[in-house]
Amino acid sequence: MAGMTNRERVLTAINRRQPDKVPKTAGFTAAIIELFKEKTGGKVGPREYFKMEPCSVGFKPTERQTDFRKFHDPDLPENANINEWGTAHVPGRVHHFTHRRFPMERFDSATQVNDYPWPDMKEPYRHEHLEEQVKRLHDNNEFVSGSVAHIFETAWQVRGMDTLLMDFAMNPDIAAAVLDHITDLKAFVARRMAEADVDCLHCGDDVGMQDRLMMSPDMWREWFKPRWAKVIAGAREVKPDVHAFYHSDGFIEPIIPDLIEIGITVLNPIQPECMDPAKLKKEYGDRLAFWGTIGTQSTMPFGTPEEVRQTVKERIETVGKGGGLVLAPTHVLEPEVPWENIVAFFDAVEEFGRYE
Repeated sequence: MAGMTNRERVLTAINRRQPDKVPKTAGFTAAIIELFKEKTGGKVGPREYFKMEPCSVGFKPTERQTDFRKFHDPDLPENANINEWGTAHVPGRVHHFTHRRFPMERFDSATQVNDYPWPDMKEPYRHEHLEEQVKRLHDNNEFVSGSVAHIFETAWQVRGMDTLLMDFAMNPDIAAAVLDHITDLKAFVARRMAEADVDCLHCGDDVGMQDRLMMSPDMWREWFKPRWAKVIAGAREVKPDVHAFYHSDGFIEPIIPDLIEIGITVLNPIQPECMDPAKLKKEYGDRLAFWGTIGTQSTMPFGTPEEVRQTVKERIETVGKGGGLVLAPTHVLEPEVPWENIVAFFDAVEEFGRYE
Protein backbone atom coordinates (compact mmCIF):
# COMPACT_ATOMS: atom_id res chain seq x y z
CA MET A 1 0.00 0.00 0.00
CA ALA A 2 2.96 2.29 0.49
CA GLY A 3 3.20 5.21 -1.84
CA MET A 4 -0.45 5.67 -2.76
CA THR A 5 -1.30 8.69 -4.86
CA ASN A 6 -3.61 11.38 -3.52
CA ARG A 7 -6.49 9.95 -5.53
CA GLU A 8 -5.85 6.36 -4.50
CA ARG A 9 -5.56 7.33 -0.83
CA VAL A 10 -8.81 9.29 -0.62
CA LEU A 11 -10.79 6.84 -2.76
CA THR A 12 -9.58 3.93 -0.67
CA ALA A 13 -10.59 5.73 2.52
CA ILE A 14 -14.06 6.76 1.34
CA ASN A 15 -14.63 3.27 -0.08
CA ARG A 16 -14.27 2.24 3.59
CA ARG A 17 -11.05 0.38 3.05
CA GLN A 18 -7.67 0.94 4.65
CA PRO A 19 -5.26 3.19 2.71
CA ASP A 20 -1.56 3.55 3.38
CA LYS A 21 -2.29 6.49 5.67
CA VAL A 22 -5.18 8.72 6.70
CA PRO A 23 -5.89 11.49 4.16
CA LYS A 24 -6.38 14.99 5.53
CA THR A 25 -7.55 18.47 4.60
CA ALA A 26 -8.57 21.81 6.12
CA GLY A 27 -10.24 25.03 5.04
CA PHE A 28 -8.58 28.37 5.73
CA THR A 29 -10.35 31.71 6.21
CA ALA A 30 -8.74 34.88 4.80
CA ALA A 31 -7.24 35.74 8.19
CA ILE A 32 -5.65 32.29 8.50
CA ILE A 33 -4.33 32.55 4.94
CA GLU A 34 -2.56 35.76 5.95
CA LEU A 35 -1.18 34.01 9.04
CA PHE A 36 -0.05 31.11 6.85
CA LYS A 37 1.83 33.50 4.55
CA GLU A 38 3.45 35.22 7.52
CA LYS A 39 4.59 31.93 9.05
CA THR A 40 5.69 30.12 5.88
CA GLY A 41 6.65 32.88 3.46
CA GLY A 42 3.79 31.94 1.18
CA LYS A 43 5.91 30.43 -1.60
CA VAL A 44 3.32 27.67 -2.01
CA GLY A 45 -0.33 27.44 -0.97
CA PRO A 46 -1.67 25.61 2.10
CA ARG A 47 -2.68 22.53 0.13
CA GLU A 48 0.80 21.95 -1.22
CA TYR A 49 2.55 23.02 1.98
CA PHE A 50 0.57 20.66 4.22
CA LYS A 51 0.24 17.94 1.56
CA MET A 52 -3.56 17.83 1.65
CA GLU A 53 -4.95 15.20 -0.67
CA PRO A 54 -8.42 16.39 -1.84
CA CYS A 55 -9.00 19.11 -4.42
CA SER A 56 -12.18 20.42 -6.03
CA VAL A 57 -13.66 21.91 -9.18
CA GLY A 58 -16.67 24.11 -9.77
CA PHE A 59 -18.71 26.07 -12.27
CA LYS A 60 -17.37 29.37 -13.57
CA PRO A 61 -18.88 32.58 -12.15
CA THR A 62 -21.85 34.03 -13.94
CA GLU A 63 -21.29 36.73 -16.54
CA ARG A 64 -24.95 37.70 -16.61
CA GLN A 65 -25.84 41.16 -15.34
CA THR A 66 -29.10 41.12 -13.39
CA ASP A 67 -30.68 44.06 -11.55
CA PHE A 68 -31.44 42.29 -8.28
CA ARG A 69 -31.70 45.56 -6.35
CA LYS A 70 -35.29 45.93 -7.48
CA PHE A 71 -36.13 42.91 -5.30
CA HIS A 72 -34.62 44.54 -2.20
CA ASP A 73 -35.55 47.47 0.01
CA PRO A 74 -34.36 50.88 -1.21
CA ASP A 75 -32.14 51.18 1.87
CA LEU A 76 -29.88 48.33 0.72
CA PRO A 77 -26.34 49.72 1.19
CA GLU A 78 -24.31 50.43 -1.93
CA ASN A 79 -21.49 48.22 -0.63
CA ALA A 80 -23.75 45.16 -0.50
CA ASN A 81 -22.46 42.26 -2.57
CA ILE A 82 -25.32 40.54 -4.43
CA ASN A 83 -24.69 36.99 -5.59
CA GLU A 84 -26.16 35.24 -8.62
CA TRP A 85 -29.16 34.06 -6.60
CA GLY A 86 -30.00 37.64 -5.69
CA THR A 87 -29.05 37.34 -2.02
CA ALA A 88 -27.41 40.52 -0.75
CA HIS A 89 -24.45 40.31 1.61
CA VAL A 90 -23.88 43.47 3.64
CA PRO A 91 -20.40 43.60 5.23
CA GLY A 92 -20.39 43.05 8.97
CA ARG A 93 -17.96 44.36 11.55
CA VAL A 94 -16.03 41.15 12.23
CA HIS A 95 -13.75 39.41 9.75
CA HIS A 96 -15.59 37.76 6.84
CA PHE A 97 -19.08 37.74 8.34
CA THR A 98 -21.95 39.48 6.55
CA HIS A 99 -25.62 40.34 7.05
CA ARG A 100 -27.91 38.78 4.46
CA ARG A 101 -30.92 40.35 2.75
CA PHE A 102 -33.46 38.13 1.00
CA PRO A 103 -34.82 39.04 -2.45
CA MET A 104 -37.99 36.88 -2.26
CA GLU A 105 -38.89 37.76 1.30
CA ARG A 106 -42.07 39.61 0.29
CA PHE A 107 -43.18 37.30 -2.52
CA ASP A 108 -46.74 36.09 -1.98
CA SER A 109 -47.25 33.74 -4.92
CA ALA A 110 -45.56 30.86 -6.71
CA THR A 111 -45.91 32.87 -9.93
CA GLN A 112 -43.46 35.46 -8.62
CA VAL A 113 -41.05 32.63 -7.80
CA ASN A 114 -41.41 31.14 -11.28
CA ASP A 115 -40.83 34.53 -12.93
CA TYR A 116 -37.70 35.24 -10.89
CA PRO A 117 -34.34 35.49 -12.76
CA TRP A 118 -32.82 32.21 -11.60
CA PRO A 119 -29.08 31.63 -12.20
CA ASP A 120 -27.87 30.75 -15.70
CA MET A 121 -26.02 27.61 -14.60
CA LYS A 122 -27.15 25.63 -17.64
CA GLU A 123 -25.34 27.98 -20.03
CA PRO A 124 -22.34 26.13 -21.54
CA TYR A 125 -19.79 28.80 -20.60
CA ARG A 126 -20.42 27.98 -16.93
CA HIS A 127 -19.39 24.32 -17.16
CA GLU A 128 -17.81 23.42 -20.52
CA HIS A 129 -14.34 23.53 -18.95
CA LEU A 130 -15.04 20.73 -16.48
CA GLU A 131 -14.05 17.67 -18.53
CA GLU A 132 -10.64 19.10 -19.39
CA GLN A 133 -10.04 20.36 -15.85
CA VAL A 134 -10.95 17.06 -14.19
CA LYS A 135 -8.89 15.05 -16.71
CA ARG A 136 -5.86 17.23 -16.05
CA LEU A 137 -6.19 16.68 -12.30
CA HIS A 138 -6.78 12.93 -12.71
CA ASP A 139 -3.73 12.71 -14.97
CA ASN A 140 -1.84 14.16 -12.01
CA ASN A 141 -3.33 11.48 -9.75
CA GLU A 142 -5.52 13.94 -7.82
CA PHE A 143 -8.79 13.15 -6.06
CA VAL A 144 -11.41 15.56 -7.38
CA SER A 145 -14.65 16.68 -5.77
CA GLY A 146 -17.31 18.68 -7.58
CA SER A 147 -19.26 21.27 -5.64
CA VAL A 148 -23.04 20.90 -5.84
CA ALA A 149 -23.65 22.84 -2.61
CA HIS A 150 -27.06 23.42 -1.08
CA ILE A 151 -30.83 23.23 -1.46
CA PHE A 152 -32.20 24.32 1.95
CA GLU A 153 -29.46 26.90 2.53
CA THR A 154 -29.91 28.41 -0.91
CA ALA A 155 -33.68 28.48 -0.39
CA TRP A 156 -33.61 30.30 2.92
CA GLN A 157 -31.01 32.70 1.62
CA VAL A 158 -33.40 33.86 -1.12
CA ARG A 159 -36.64 33.61 0.89
CA GLY A 160 -35.47 34.24 4.48
CA MET A 161 -35.17 31.54 7.14
CA ASP A 162 -38.31 32.43 9.11
CA THR A 163 -40.36 32.96 5.98
CA LEU A 164 -39.32 29.68 4.37
CA LEU A 165 -40.04 27.65 7.49
CA MET A 166 -43.47 29.27 7.72
CA ASP A 167 -44.03 28.50 4.03
CA PHE A 168 -43.72 24.78 4.76
CA ALA A 169 -46.87 25.03 6.87
CA MET A 170 -48.75 28.01 5.44
CA ASN A 171 -47.61 28.53 1.83
CA PRO A 172 -46.54 25.11 0.55
CA ASP A 173 -46.98 26.16 -3.10
CA ILE A 174 -44.40 28.92 -2.66
CA ALA A 175 -42.02 26.62 -0.76
CA ALA A 176 -42.34 23.95 -3.45
CA ALA A 177 -41.71 26.45 -6.25
CA VAL A 178 -38.56 27.78 -4.57
CA LEU A 179 -37.19 24.33 -3.80
CA ASP A 180 -38.05 22.87 -7.18
CA HIS A 181 -36.23 25.61 -9.08
CA ILE A 182 -33.17 25.16 -6.88
CA THR A 183 -33.30 21.36 -7.12
CA ASP A 184 -33.53 21.51 -10.90
CA LEU A 185 -30.35 23.59 -11.04
CA LYS A 186 -28.53 21.46 -8.48
CA ALA A 187 -29.48 18.28 -10.34
CA PHE A 188 -28.03 19.78 -13.51
CA VAL A 189 -24.81 20.71 -11.68
CA ALA A 190 -24.49 17.22 -10.19
CA ARG A 191 -25.07 15.55 -13.54
CA ARG A 192 -22.47 17.73 -15.23
CA MET A 193 -19.99 16.93 -12.48
CA ALA A 194 -20.62 13.23 -13.03
CA GLU A 195 -20.24 13.65 -16.80
CA ALA A 196 -16.90 15.34 -16.15
CA ASP A 197 -15.85 12.27 -14.11
CA VAL A 198 -15.39 13.82 -10.66
CA ASP A 199 -14.76 11.32 -7.89
CA CYS A 200 -17.21 12.80 -5.41
CA LEU A 201 -20.15 15.22 -5.30
CA HIS A 202 -20.01 17.75 -2.47
CA CYS A 203 -23.61 18.25 -1.35
CA GLY A 204 -25.27 19.31 1.85
CA ASP A 205 -27.32 21.67 3.96
CA ASP A 206 -26.82 22.88 7.50
CA VAL A 207 -29.97 21.45 9.07
CA GLY A 208 -28.57 20.69 12.54
CA MET A 209 -28.26 22.78 15.69
CA GLN A 210 -26.10 21.82 18.66
CA ASP A 211 -28.52 19.21 20.03
CA ARG A 212 -31.39 18.83 17.54
CA LEU A 213 -32.46 19.35 13.96
CA MET A 214 -33.69 22.77 12.81
CA MET A 215 -36.92 21.09 11.72
CA SER A 216 -38.61 17.82 12.54
CA PRO A 217 -37.20 14.73 10.83
CA ASP A 218 -40.57 14.27 9.12
CA MET A 219 -40.46 17.80 7.73
CA TRP A 220 -36.95 17.20 6.39
CA ARG A 221 -38.12 13.91 4.85
CA GLU A 222 -41.05 15.63 3.16
CA TRP A 223 -39.24 18.63 1.74
CA PHE A 224 -35.60 17.64 1.25
CA LYS A 225 -35.09 13.88 1.15
CA PRO A 226 -36.78 13.36 -2.25
CA ARG A 227 -35.05 16.38 -3.74
CA TRP A 228 -31.58 15.25 -2.68
CA ALA A 229 -32.47 11.75 -3.89
CA LYS A 230 -33.25 13.23 -7.31
CA VAL A 231 -29.92 15.09 -7.42
CA ILE A 232 -27.88 12.01 -6.53
CA ALA A 233 -29.82 9.58 -8.72
CA GLY A 234 -29.41 11.82 -11.76
CA ALA A 235 -25.65 11.94 -11.31
CA ARG A 236 -25.45 8.18 -10.84
CA GLU A 237 -27.29 7.61 -14.11
CA VAL A 238 -24.11 9.00 -15.67
CA LYS A 239 -21.49 7.69 -13.25
CA PRO A 240 -22.83 4.90 -11.03
CA ASP A 241 -19.82 4.86 -8.71
CA VAL A 242 -19.60 8.59 -8.03
CA HIS A 243 -19.45 9.25 -4.29
CA ALA A 244 -21.94 11.60 -2.63
CA PHE A 245 -20.68 13.65 0.31
CA TYR A 246 -23.28 15.31 2.58
CA HIS A 247 -22.35 18.21 4.83
CA SER A 248 -24.35 19.40 7.78
CA ASP A 249 -23.04 21.06 10.90
CA GLY A 250 -24.62 20.16 14.21
CA PHE A 251 -26.71 17.20 15.37
CA ILE A 252 -28.35 15.25 12.54
CA GLU A 253 -28.48 11.69 13.89
CA PRO A 254 -32.23 11.18 13.21
CA ILE A 255 -31.75 11.54 9.44
CA ILE A 256 -28.50 9.62 8.96
CA PRO A 257 -30.36 6.43 7.91
CA ASP A 258 -32.32 8.52 5.38
CA LEU A 259 -29.11 9.96 3.96
CA ILE A 260 -27.73 6.46 3.50
CA GLU A 261 -31.00 5.40 1.85
CA ILE A 262 -30.78 8.14 -0.82
CA GLY A 263 -27.17 7.28 -1.64
CA ILE A 264 -24.93 9.37 0.59
CA THR A 265 -21.59 7.59 1.07
CA VAL A 266 -19.55 10.22 2.95
CA LEU A 267 -20.76 12.18 6.00
CA ASN A 268 -19.24 15.52 6.98
CA PRO A 269 -18.22 17.14 9.30
CA ILE A 270 -19.34 15.10 12.35
CA GLN A 271 -18.99 17.86 14.95
CA PRO A 272 -17.73 16.15 18.12
CA GLU A 273 -19.45 18.82 20.22
CA CYS A 274 -22.79 17.57 18.82
CA MET A 275 -22.34 13.89 17.87
CA ASP A 276 -19.96 11.16 19.00
CA PRO A 277 -17.72 10.26 16.04
CA ALA A 278 -16.71 6.88 17.50
CA LYS A 279 -20.36 5.97 18.11
CA LEU A 280 -21.30 6.86 14.53
CA LYS A 281 -18.41 4.77 13.23
CA LYS A 282 -19.71 1.74 15.14
CA GLU A 283 -23.29 2.27 13.94
CA TYR A 284 -22.72 3.28 10.33
CA GLY A 285 -19.11 2.49 9.46
CA ASP A 286 -20.17 -0.37 7.20
CA ARG A 287 -22.17 2.06 5.03
CA LEU A 288 -20.58 5.49 5.49
CA ALA A 289 -17.14 7.04 5.40
CA PHE A 290 -16.47 10.03 7.65
CA TRP A 291 -14.82 13.33 6.74
CA GLY A 292 -13.95 15.81 9.50
CA THR A 293 -14.31 15.02 13.26
CA ILE A 294 -11.81 17.56 14.73
CA GLY A 295 -13.79 20.23 16.56
CA THR A 296 -13.59 23.87 15.52
CA GLN A 297 -15.76 24.92 18.46
CA SER A 298 -13.36 23.29 20.90
CA THR A 299 -10.10 21.57 20.05
CA MET A 300 -8.75 23.72 17.23
CA PRO A 301 -9.30 27.20 18.73
CA PHE A 302 -9.11 26.44 22.45
CA GLY A 303 -7.04 23.28 22.88
CA THR A 304 -3.30 23.16 23.40
CA PRO A 305 -1.11 21.71 20.64
CA GLU A 306 -0.81 18.54 22.74
CA GLU A 307 -4.59 18.31 23.05
CA VAL A 308 -4.89 18.69 19.28
CA ARG A 309 -2.32 15.95 18.88
CA GLN A 310 -4.12 13.58 21.26
CA THR A 311 -7.52 14.26 19.65
CA VAL A 312 -6.12 13.42 16.22
CA LYS A 313 -4.64 10.21 17.63
CA GLU A 314 -7.94 9.21 19.24
CA ARG A 315 -9.95 9.85 16.05
CA ILE A 316 -7.54 7.77 13.96
CA GLU A 317 -7.69 4.89 16.46
CA THR A 318 -11.51 4.92 16.56
CA VAL A 319 -13.13 6.48 13.49
CA GLY A 320 -10.14 5.64 11.32
CA LYS A 321 -9.92 2.01 12.38
CA GLY A 322 -9.82 -0.08 9.21
CA GLY A 323 -10.15 2.98 6.97
CA GLY A 324 -13.19 5.11 6.21
CA LEU A 325 -11.80 8.43 7.51
CA VAL A 326 -10.66 11.67 5.93
CA LEU A 327 -9.42 13.74 8.85
CA ALA A 328 -10.21 17.46 8.92
CA PRO A 329 -11.35 20.27 11.18
CA THR A 330 -15.14 20.40 11.16
CA HIS A 331 -15.27 23.84 9.54
CA VAL A 332 -12.97 26.49 8.13
CA LEU A 333 -10.27 27.61 10.54
CA GLU A 334 -11.33 30.93 12.05
CA PRO A 335 -8.93 33.69 13.18
CA GLU A 336 -9.02 32.44 16.79
CA VAL A 337 -7.17 29.23 15.86
CA PRO A 338 -3.49 29.45 16.91
CA TRP A 339 -0.87 28.66 14.30
CA GLU A 340 0.66 26.10 16.66
CA ASN A 341 -2.60 24.13 16.65
CA ILE A 342 -2.75 24.08 12.87
CA VAL A 343 0.78 22.72 12.70
CA ALA A 344 -0.02 20.23 15.49
CA PHE A 345 -3.01 18.93 13.52
CA PHE A 346 -1.05 18.19 10.36
CA ASP A 347 1.99 16.86 12.23
CA ALA A 348 -0.21 14.51 14.27
CA VAL A 349 -1.86 13.08 11.15
CA GLU A 350 1.58 12.29 9.78
CA GLU A 351 2.70 10.81 13.11
CA PHE A 352 -0.32 8.66 13.94
CA GLY A 353 -2.06 8.24 10.61
CA ARG A 354 0.03 5.53 9.00
CA TYR A 355 -1.55 2.09 8.85
CA GLU A 356 0.92 -0.67 9.57
